[in-house]
Amino acid sequence: MADVALDDRGRLMLPKEIREKYGERYHIVPLSDGIKLVPIADDPLEALRDEFADGEKSAVEHREKGRNTALDEAGR
Repeated sequence: MADVALDDRGRLMLPKEIREKYGERYHIVPLSDGIKLVPIADDPLEALRDEFADGEKSAVEHREKGRNTALDEAGR
């Protein structure tokens, strides 16, 4: 963990190790007790594909399972 401060122009400089690990673009999320920096991928769509590439089931299979579960809970 590193402590950083804003410079006189309001800029925040992240440590090199953080930039190398997470990149150089971030979305700022305001929270009730602070902020959160969320890294933005160079290619967000590709990042999503990579994140879910190892999914075992297709969207159709998930939809069918959800439908069957809902019907069972409703007393099919």
